[in-house]
Amino acid sequence: MRNTLLIGTVLIGLVPTICWGADLPALNPDTEQSRVNWWEISAKYGPAPNVQGKRFGVVLKTLTNEYWQLLADGYRKGADATKVTVDIQAAQGENDQMGQLSMMENMVGSRYQGILISPQTDANLQPAIDEAKAANLPVVNVDDAVVGNIGHFVGNVQRENGVRVAQWFIAHYPQGGEVAIIEGQAGVFAALQRSAGFRDTIAANGKFKVVASVPGNWDRQQSYDAATNILQRNPNLIGLYCNNDTMALGAVEAVKAASLSDKVKVFGTDGTNDAYVSIKAGELTGTVDSFPVLTGEIALDVVERLAAGQTMPRVVATPQALVTRENIARYKGSEEESRQALIQDASIKH
Repeated sequence: MRNTLLIGTVLIGLVPTICWGADLPALNPDTEQSRVNWWEISAKYGPAPNVQGKRFGVVLKTLTNEYWQLLADGYRKGADATKVTVDIQAAQGENDQMGQLSMMENMVGSRYQGILISPQTDANLQPAIDEAKAANLPVVNVDDAVVGNIGHFVGNVQRENGVRVAQWFIAHYPQGGEVAIIEGQAGVFAALQRSAGFRDTIAANGKFKVVASVPGNWDRQQSYDAATNILQRNPNLIGLYCNNDTMALGAVEAVKAASLSDKVKVFGTDGTNDAYVSIKAGELTGTVDSFPVLTGEIALDVVERLAAGQTMPRVVATPQALVTRENIARYKGSEEESRQALIQDASIKH
C-alpha cells in the first residue's frame, strides 16, 4: 500500500541528497534544490526499510487545531503499516513554546530512533535539535515553522498555497477588486510564504488591491474580530484569504454576521474536516488542502529511512490542492481515490 504513493522511475543520482547530520546553510523549503516529490520516493530510493519494532518520537505544535490532529492520525496510520511505535506529544496551545521545547528535550536519548517535529516558531526547538544532532538522532521538521539549519523538512510549497487562491480570484473576477489577507503567526515561515504568494500573484495581475493584511495568529476568534474590522472599513471587499482553516472559519462567521455571504468569498489553507463541511454547506468558498494524514504517513516514512541509514534529500515535497464545491468529490472520496487524484495532478503539472 505504501508503494502506491509513489510512481515513476528516475535515476537516484539525478536528485541531490544530504546526510541528516551535516552542517547546512539556512533552509527555504520552497526553493531548496535538494528535494524529491512525495510520489517519487520509492522509485528513487527503493522500498521502505524494515524498521519493525523501532520507536519514534513526535512533537506536534498543538492538538487544539484539527490540522495537527489529522497529522497525528497520519503518523499512527503509518506506524500501523510499518509496525513501529510512535509516541505523540503536543504543546498545550499555539504559543506554548517552552512547553514544546521541554517535550522535545525529554525525547532526546536512547529510547527513540528519530524525532518528527512541527515547531511553533523557527527557533523555539533549536536547543533540543542541537542536542539531537550531538546524539546522532535524526530529526525531521514537518510543516509550518521551519528551523533554518534543520537537516530534513517534509511539507508542501507554502508559497503555492497563497498563489492558488490568488489564481482563483483572478480567474473568477476578471475585472479585479478589493481583497484582504488574515495572516498566521508573525514571523513563522508558513504564514510569511502563504501571504506573500497571494499578495505577489494578485499584484502581478494589476486589477486587484490588497486593502488589508492583518494578523490572526491562527486563532478563530482573532480572525473573526479582524475580518469584522476589515469588512466595516472596506465595503467593496470581494474576498478574504486566511492562512489557515481555523481563521477562515472565523472569517466566514464575520461575513455571515455582516450579511455579506453572497458578496465576500473566503478561502483557508489546510484541508481540515471542518473546512470541508463548511465548503459543502456553501459557506467557506474553498481551502488549499495540505492532506495532513497523507503528510504524516510520508514524514514517518522519511524518518524511518533516515534511521535505517539511508541518505535522503533535504526536502520532501508533499501534496496540496485548491478545493471548492466544484471539485470537492475528487479529493474527498476514498483514500485510494484521492491519492490517485493527487498523483494525476502531479503528473499533469510536471
